[in-house]
Amino acid sequence: MFLAEGTTTQQSGSFLYSLLPIILMFAVLYFLLIRPQQKRSKTRNMMLGGLKKGDKVVTIGGLHGTIMEINDETVVLRVNDATKLTFDRSAINSVSASAPAPVAAPAPEKK
Repeated sequence: MFLAEGTTTQQSGSFLYSLLPIILMFAVLYFLLIRPQQKRSKTRNMMLGGLKKGDKVVTIGGLHGTIMEINDETVVLRVNDATKLTFDRSAINSVSASAPAPVAAPAPEKK
């Protein structure tokens, strides 16, 4: 039994057609799942990097407080007048209000 010359191109063509749905599935998964997660991760890292003293924040557990001290790994939050709690920096979920920018005092006028 001899095979015709065109059967090898048909087999390689059918192989590509059978891979097409798998390639399309990976593309759809990338655009629907992976890419949005990367964007969320990037914005969260930017938010955590931009934390500063005086920011009002909400932790992952829902605790509201104001940042009193901050370093590379931890954040000290003032919950009320007498209570200060220390959290990992990664425990901050969102910033509810930023600290106001420092206002420069006007230069005294010379007479």
